[in-house]
Amino acid sequence: MQDPILTHPDPNNPYPIPAFKRTVFLKPLVTNPLIEVGDFTYYDDPDSPELFEQKNVLYQYDFLGDRLIIGKFCALATGATFIMNGANHDMRGISCYPFGIMGGGWGEGFDIEAFKSLSRGDTIIGHDVWIGRKATVMPGVKIGSGAIIGSGAMVASDVPAYSIFAGNPARQIRMRFDEATIEELLTLAWWDWPIECINKHRLAIQGADIEALRRAAKESNHDLV
Repeated sequence: MQDPILTHPDPNNPYPIPAFKRTVFLKPLVTNPLIEVGDFTYYDDPDSPELFEQKNVLYQYDFLGDRLIIGKFCALATGATFIMNGANHDMRGISCYPFGIMGGGWGEGFDIEAFKSLSRGDTIIGHDVWIGRKATVMPGVKIGSGAIIGSGAMVASDVPAYSIFAGNPARQIRMRFDEATIEELLTLAWWDWPIECINKHRLAIQGADIEALRRAAKESNHDLV
């Protein structure tokens, strides 16, 4: 029998825990070409987690073209929501009411390109990011790898790698590691190792010993430092 520590769930199977249908790998379920999700990133929800891109990615319109990019090995709790640029209103005029999209003659003079120029860009979530229950990520936010977003947080600004943000509006609570360790972790980038190496050194990845991870990288020919 194969050593269980050297096996892994199939990232193309939506249900990594067959008896627990509330937890799904998102990559095989997402169909919108404007949404990109890495291997092993999961979403947990007791109510139709398969509908993540319909229920949790809001105001993403093809004509704006903004993308939601979520890295590998991320954990998204129930109700984690991503607000895209289509939610924004033009604030340059006296009124913010969206006359131009309401039909009838109100569309006359609506400059779609000028509206698109107000976009805050793609929303990008790094690797190994944990986003808590009912947290909301606003348009164009960048969340660095290894970050943690607290439950109910309203994230309207960029989040550094390996930091913890919480609150409304979300603010940095603390950094998870010192600056030198964070730099090394980002260089080692365990999430980019071949899956065979991740399997072999999974316990080192789960642990808190940077030296063990450093040794694992060397053993796996991933000594990038």
